[in-house]
Amino acid sequence: MSNGYFGSAIHELAVFYNTENFYSAEARTSQPPNIEFSGLRNWDRFRFQNKLQKIAQVFQLIRDKHGVLPMVIGLAEIQGDAVLQELVAQPVFEGRFRVVHYESMDERGVDVALIYDSSKVEVLSSEPISYFFEIEGTDPEKYDTTRDVLHVKLKYGISAVNVFVFHLPSKREKDINKPRRDVILTDIRERIVEMTELGEAVLLMGDFNENPDEENIRSITYGSNNEKILSNPFLELFMKGKFSTYHRQFGLLFDQMLISDDFFKEEALLKYESAEVFDHPKLKSWDRKFEGRPFRTFVGSRYLGGYSDHFPVLLKFRKNYKKN
Repeated sequence: MSNGYFGSAIHELAVFYNTENFYSAEARTSQPPNIEFSGLRNWDRFRFQNKLQKIAQVFQLIRDKHGVLPMVIGLAEIQGDAVLQELVAQPVFEGRFRVVHYESMDERGVDVALIYDSSKVEVLSSEPISYFFEIEGTDPEKYDTTRDVLHVKLKYGISAVNVFVFHLPSKREKDINKPRRDVILTDIRERIVEMTELGEAVLLMGDFNENPDEENIRSITYGSNNEKILSNPFLELFMKGKFSTYHRQFGLLFDQMLISDDFFKEEALLKYESAEVFDHPKLKSWDRKFEGRPFRTFVGSRYLGGYSDHFPVLLKFRKNYKKN
């Protein structure tokens, strides 16, 4: 990792992207027969390669617009390390990106992960945070699982930041998973309170399966004494009608990034500048019926060949040019 100045760009980006069932080419034969994602039965190497190239193209489009690749990228709905290694091997990443990933016990076989520009960022530590939930009406020793929360402590220049990558339990069947999201975010909030009390910077990114104005997201921004510990730039975007995904006729902004006060200080090495739902025209549906929505890979088991059912979201930081 270089010392002193970090290239010629005056900005850095952090991105989160739910890639919609980004399975490996071999996933059709390696996954359990009762897997929920029925489209996987028709998955093959051709469709995997199409998906791989499209996901890589997303980051080329981001670089085309902002003049720089993201320094860190959180990913959701990734199946296994092999997919990640093929992704970072794509030409757009120029051989500089590395992977942080742990296998979770998610029933669909999908995980969260972080990829990062190793010429700019150093990983100090990483861990998966796992959660287990008893299943009512069954043997007490039987548990349900979900995606891990990934915690990575990074170093950028002289600054360290704790990054958490989420893909929280989904809203379905009258939101039976809300208590599980409550448990996970309450636990993470306690961890964040400890970090902020120690003066450590924090960046949360993920698919929270809740909008920015919902209770859980609002609660995690406050500490034990009701002091503000995190800011959510995506609340303002949501209020302006910006969405990252859709369910039926409803626009949703489940994909968000929250940051601690460290990124607002004048002397910060990375100072918050703006937030964005990256809804580039190429990522949008061609169907007039779904105009403005993400161009999906699947609708149910029907293959469309698109990018994802989510748009990426990003934060833009202005670099404070000072030497290490």
